[in-house]
Amino acid sequence: MRNAVLAVFTVIAASWTTAPSVAQETDAASGERLFRQRCGACHQIATTRNGAGPHLQGVVGRAAGGVEGFNYSPALRNSGITWTPETLETYLANPTAMVRGTRMVQRFNNADERRAIIAFLGSR
Repeated sequence: MRNAVLAVFTVIAASWTTAPSVAQETDAASGERLFRQRCGACHQIATTRNGAGPHLQGVVGRAAGGVEGFNYSPALRNSGITWTPETLETYLANPTAMVRGTRMVQRFNNADERRAIIAFLGSR
């Protein structure tokens, strides 16, 4: 029985590390377009240059307020948030509700667009 359970977990774990699905690749492609349209005026992803907002290279897994040289709001810098797909989802839906005092006020009301942008950010 123990070996059967171990085998099931091994199969599940292997499925987590496989190549992204076509849907995920499509999300990342549309996410790149949306990022350029909706986020690119303030944020960079191709370089580590900060603009009106911090660069977003490697944002997934990074602590909020963690880009060297960017002048974050004290609220975001002290939020204790680590950017994950889930925290990005909440933040992009309503930044000021998640972090009162953040300087980012741009909301992304469309859940599909948020997911596509997050998929794109996760691929960088």
